Amino acid sequence: MEGVLAEVLLEQSWDPRALFGTLCRGEASAERVETLRFLLQRLEDAGTDPSALPEAAREVATGYLVPLLRGCPGGADPDLGPPSQRRRVLRAAGAALRSCARLARGPPLAAALAEEALRDLRAGRCAPGVEAAVEVLAAVGPCLRPREDGPLLERVAQAAVALALGADRPGNAEDAGALAAARLLPALGQCGGAALRAVWGALAEPGVPWEPDRVGPELQVLSALAEKLLPQPGARDVGPDARRCGRFWRTVQTGLGRAEDALTRKRARYLLQRAVEVSAELGADCTCDAHGGTGPSLFWWSEKKKDELLKFWENYILLMETLEGNQIHVIKPVLPKLNNLFEYAVSEEHGCWLFHPSWHMCVYKRMFESENKILTKEGVLHFLELYESECLPFSPDFSEFIIGPLMDALSESSLYGRSPGQLVGSGSPLGLKLQKFLVTYVSLLPEEIKSGFLLRFLQKMTSRHWCAVPVLFLSRALASVPRCKALGVEGLLALRDVLRCTMVTHQVLLRGAAQCYLLQAALRLVDVEQVSLCDVSALLMSLRQEESLGRGTLLWTELCDWLRENELYFRQPSASGSQGLQEASLATYVKNLVQEYVRSPAWEGEGGLMPDGLEARLTATMVLLAVDVEGKKAQYSEKQRTQNMLRLFLDPLLGALMKFGTNAYVPVPKTDRCLQLLLMLLHTCTSRGSSAQEDEVSVLLQSLLMSASESVSEFILRRLTMDELRTVSDLDRCHLYLMVLTELIHLQLKLGWKVGASICRVISPLKNACIRHLQETDSGQEPTLARQIQRVASMATLARVCEIVDLQQESLDTGPLERLLCTLPLNQTLQKPCAEDPESSSFFEESSPCQGWGKIVAQYVHDQWVCLSFLLRRCHPLEPAAEGDKLEPSLPSVRTPTQILCAALDALSLLPSDRVSPVFCCMKTLVPQLLTSSESLCVESFDVAWRVLTSLSNTQLTFWPNLRAFVQFVFDNTILSTAAKTKGQAYFRIKEIMYKIIEMSTVKTGVFNTLMSHCCQSWLVSAASGPQGSLSSARHYNELILEACTFGTVFRRDQRLIQDVQTFIESLGHDCAANVVMESTKREDCYVRVCAIKFLCLLDCSNTAHKSFMEDLAIKLLDKDEQVSQSRARYYQNSLQHRVKNRIWQVLLTLFPRFDQNFLNEIIDKIFQAGFINNQASIKYFIEWIIILILHKFPQFLPKFWDCFSYGEEKLKTSICTFLSVLSHLDIIIQNIPEKRRVLKQALLIAMKWGLSHNFSIRLYALIALKKVWAVCKALCVEECDAWTALIECSLSQVESMHGAGNAKKNWQRIQDHFFFATFHPLEDYCLETIFYTLPRLSGVIEEEWITLDRFSSFTDVPSGSGPLWRLSRTPLYELNPGDWSQQDAGTGSREADGPSEQADVQKKIIPWGHDLLDTDLELVLQDRAAKLGKSISRLIVVASLIDKPTNLGGLCRTCEVFGASVLVVSNLHCVRDKQFQHLSVSAEQWLPLVEVKPHQLPSYLQQKRAAGYTVIGVEQTAHSSDLAQFCFPEKSLLLLGNEREGIPANLLQQLDMCVEIPQQGVIRSLNVHVSGALLIWEYTRQQLLRRTGASS
Repeated sequence: MEGVLAEVLLEQSWDPRALFGTLCRGEASAERVETLRFLLQRLEDAGTDPSALPEAAREVATGYLVPLLRGCPGGADPDLGPPSQRRRVLRAAGAALRSCARLARGPPLAAALAEEALRDLRAGRCAPGVEAAVEVLAAVGPCLRPREDGPLLERVAQAAVALALGADRPGNAEDAGALAAARLLPALGQCGGAALRAVWGALAEPGVPWEPDRVGPELQVLSALAEKLLPQPGARDVGPDARRCGRFWRTVQTGLGRAEDALTRKRARYLLQRAVEVSAELGADCTCDAHGGTGPSLFWWSEKKKDELLKFWENYILLMETLEGNQIHVIKPVLPKLNNLFEYAVSEEHGCWLFHPSWHMCVYKRMFESENKILTKEGVLHFLELYESECLPFSPDFSEFIIGPLMDALSESSLYGRSPGQLVGSGSPLGLKLQKFLVTYVSLLPEEIKSGFLLRFLQKMTSRHWCAVPVLFLSRALASVPRCKALGVEGLLALRDVLRCTMVTHQVLLRGAAQCYLLQAALRLVDVEQVSLCDVSALLMSLRQEESLGRGTLLWTELCDWLRENELYFRQPSASGSQGLQEASLATYVKNLVQEYVRSPAWEGEGGLMPDGLEARLTATMVLLAVDVEGKKAQYSEKQRTQNMLRLFLDPLLGALMKFGTNAYVPVPKTDRCLQLLLMLLHTCTSRGSSAQEDEVSVLLQSLLMSASESVSEFILRRLTMDELRTVSDLDRCHLYLMVLTELIHLQLKLGWKVGASICRVISPLKNACIRHLQETDSGQEPTLARQIQRVASMATLARVCEIVDLQQESLDTGPLERLLCTLPLNQTLQKPCAEDPESSSFFEESSPCQGWGKIVAQYVHDQWVCLSFLLRRCHPLEPAAEGDKLEPSLPSVRTPTQILCAALDALSLLPSDRVSPVFCCMKTLVPQLLTSSESLCVESFDVAWRVLTSLSNTQLTFWPNLRAFVQFVFDNTILSTAAKTKGQAYFRIKEIMYKIIEMSTVKTGVFNTLMSHCCQSWLVSAASGPQGSLSSARHYNELILEACTFGTVFRRDQRLIQDVQTFIESLGHDCAANVVMESTKREDCYVRVCAIKFLCLLDCSNTAHKSFMEDLAIKLLDKDEQVSQSRARYYQNSLQHRVKNRIWQVLLTLFPRFDQNFLNEIIDKIFQAGFINNQASIKYFIEWIIILILHKFPQFLPKFWDCFSYGEEKLKTSICTFLSVLSHLDIIIQNIPEKRRVLKQALLIAMKWGLSHNFSIRLYALIALKKVWAVCKALCVEECDAWTALIECSLSQVESMHGAGNAKKNWQRIQDHFFFATFHPLEDYCLETIFYTLPRLSGVIEEEWITLDRFSSFTDVPSGSGPLWRLSRTPLYELNPGDWSQQDAGTGSREADGPSEQADVQKKIIPWGHDLLDTDLELVLQDRAAKLGKSISRLIVVASLIDKPTNLGGLCRTCEVFGASVLVVSNLHCVRDKQFQHLSVSAEQWLPLVEVKPHQLPSYLQQKRAAGYTVIGVEQTAHSSDLAQFCFPEKSLLLLGNEREGIPANLLQQLDMCVEIPQQGVIRSLNVHVSGALLIWEYTRQQLLRRTGASS
């Protein structure tokens, strides 16, 4: 329209001033400016030269267009509307300005405008100003003269590049850079060599550092100037050649591999493709060397190898384009081309790289950076498999890639999951491939490179926070590297750093296993000649002995062997280093180490801080290692040699310990160190191996240390009782003394407790002295620090004495202790010493290991409750009082149980969370006494204790011990029984807490296990000791057993991964030392059910109470099954609902032998009713099994069983298959029936009746039942059935000999071979192994639900029972693998579709008298119906069986009907009932033939149509797709549409005759499937209409 207006104006007048004046007056608008642009272009094209034109053009440019661009008032309105309108005005004004610059004469207008715009650009005003300056420069830039305006062009080019790259971009001008790249730089490219060289110089200037963050803008600039920066054939002006610049290729590679946005990656691919095309067109050799000039070139071209190069780059670009789809099913078929790229890139003749390996790394980087984790995993696996099929030369880039992007990708835990179908505990496929890859790669590395590579590998492991799973498998891979001398001191330091990184994770088993592997890696990779024994010792101290390096493990043995082989080769330290230690041998080193340790340190202060214990642990570990190494040197065990070595090492320690009792002047720091070493030796010497007997070294060591027990015990007695503990640091010493005393008493108990033993003699004086200290008063004076410290130490000692007395089970005169506790107020807080006290000044001024006075007081109160708990348990056990009884004080003095319980509640609020266990123990003793008389107080104690527990963090040291104490308190059997009798608040609060614990278990795995284990153990003890094995508590709390029987959460993927890896580590057994040194916590969810099942198996069905308990549980289980069946939650295979039902029927099967006929009369209807419910296959098997067992044991229920077959087929649907499966085991059912003939006759009638069903699955189950029952009839020679012999034999023989193209014969063979009919024996297979492991495994239940018999036997909290359940299966069922046939419910059917032809196929075999059924073609029937409606039908078939969404199917149905497609093929005809389908189809399904073809039936359907003359066409982007614009559709075309997410599967791609893709111009790579289908359907229709029009003409 604007062009027409410009022509009209020119027809009226050619006066430029008049024309321009008309358009420049008034309000500026896009239409007015565009008309001006057309007018100027028309004047320029006309070539007229009126004298006034140049001046008029200059006036328009300076007076109207430039102010308009700037947005300033000057004949133009600055308010130009929204951004899109403003941009339109700017573009038009810029084009008009370019015409003005060309039309103007005299002084060069273009240069002046450019200078002014350049100043505006550099001034960097607001965003619109920058945008206007860019438009001005883009307009006048091509008008600048290369020679005269050369400097100006260079300055404009530099400013444009800086703006495009973001260097000078104003804060609000996000689009200015894009505008500069899209408009200004291409305009400058037209200015010739000077401007272009300036642009290129700004981009590739050597002094400018290359920054990966600027890759996006750089690629934008490069792609805008691609045609100018790449040489063109026949060009006269030879400009810059980007192909020869390394920075250009690094930018392209970074864009290909690491760019986050698709547009940047597309630009990088475009530049690469253009560079290859230009190289091929030029035909000249070209080379760009890599950085440093070593290795293969980044890019090269040779005309001699043109074909190979074109093939390489064609495949490379195809691969990079395919990766943009992020769809693994599309990418996987293309990955072999990556292998081909490696074949092209390596010269087998010269063993070197022809192409720089960084190009291959770009592919992997792109896969690693993908948001699709499946694609990332596929990329990592493909890279790790490289060396399995390729022999690649060494390249530093490869090593850098491994240390960088590969290890970054390996840090993602989700990559280590199991593959589908892989068993639990079999290990991560990626972890195993990583191990194999690292072994191969390091083995191929040059020797001079290995050390540096492995060191950087370890340093990379310390550079980030690694999750437990990745660091475990990386450590395992390192431990598998072949032995080599690669790591020195720096490598050991890196290993120590990695070990510290492993401590971050809370997964204790994984943490311990990683430590084991890292130590093994050190033993394999350390060069002993570069490290000293001191360095090795420091590494060992980074390990946690309680998690990894335990004595007696295989790892310990391996370490001993390594030390023995290399002890003479370790680097010797300098004379001045290592405190003068000499290391001629390990024994010498250890001897000197002990001497240096025992020697008094330079600081002799009596009240100094305690040593941290690390040095003691180091010394103890090295002593035991040296003793074991010396033992390996002897060919056989020499007790005397071992004893001599121990004496050689420990003489300094023993000598010092012997002086403790007699020499009161031994420096305190020396006593601290010696006692720490003694303690560490006792802790470390215990062998963790499989042998139950103690080894020789441990016995000898303990014997040696016990020789100093008298001296040590006298020293401890003196220190604890003689007012020698006076400072806060002395509390740590008190703790050390008490630990040593406890260990010595443990040793004495092993040797036999003797009252006269030296260690035993200190108990009584220690108790008396502590009581005396605590009874002393301050006489009204302010307490001193020393006095208060002594009180805290005395209370701690008294608490430890109580624990020791519990250990030895000896009597103790508790009178003084009782009197003490009666005089001390409970929860007494020690008064803080005054600051003026000289002794306490250090406490206020200096830091100490103790965290303030509050921690000291908490310890004091905690120890009070330890003593009180001891008294309540050992001296004054409380009995529950009857309601109304008066509670007498049970402790002398006069504290009542109520007072003590109130004090306990106060203590829970006072004490920190890790100090509440003794309070729980006291409450456990007190609450039963008060439950009937003070129920509200007891309920309050439950609530407070629960709040304390829930506030704890899930750590090994605080949460789990307190959880056990809490459970033992609240769920004490006495408390449970008393609360159940009253049925008051306490009873319901306990149940509430029970459900809260179960809920907590979904977050903290193992919580429910603790509760179940405690309750089952206490109930079993109660049942054994109570009257007639009573289960009163269990009966009142049977909801707990019910929840336990069905407990188990559906883990998130990350939780399941942790469980899988832990199972894998446990499966390694003794090969992984972590399994030996750490006891299994048995916290997996499955152990809750194991505990419940083992408890139920121990109940005695002859006991009335036990029998009643099990029957109540069975009824509740059946009710729960009904509730789950009626719930609205999604019910699919391995859903939570499926798992719960599965567990219910497993327990019912386990309980079945305890059911009698009277109880079964109550529940038989519920069991049969469960058979009619739509269930998953595993549940059907359990229901069928229990029905078989019931009918076998109680044939009286057979009439009820026959009644199940009397419903109509529509009501039964495929659930009748359940009862037909039971019927197939009739040989088991009739074993206890004397008269079998009538039962067999009834079974035959039922089987033949259901053999006539229209449902394919029912017919198959009826056939298998008929075959099995008929075999029994023939075996028993039942004469009453002779009349049916011909009919049955004919039917069965025809089924066996059926033929045809359908799947009927295959399915018949499958069902016969299925384990439930071919191998399973309901009686011989009745055992826990089959119920909980074999049957779930064979029926497709997820591995998390499989419970092996080993798990039952390994769970020792509840004893195992005896009987048939505990035997192994007597059939080969255990050895079978899951088959491909499974029972299905209505709606899913079998693998065979119920199409008419297939039904006829099978019915001909089942019904030999019905041979007259005619075959029909459904498509012909539907087409005939459409033709009768007067519709024009084409020969196009649209196959949409792969499409899931009803909206897409509804839209396609409407499109196909509108354009007259012959048939629309869908996966399920029920989709037409969907409201979303109907909303979009608007009744099109009533006028369009629809055919149902399941996705798995597509291969045969496509083959059938191809045989009928159809061309099978797929709508998919592939390497050889045809462009829709050039494709000619055959008349008989079948159009296959892909799935919304995955497209067309790879197996179907191979069956296509042609693939067609829709040409695209945008960044997004795909259209909606309905839109794609509609475009192709219309194109087919259009071509057919043109053909018909051409034929008629």
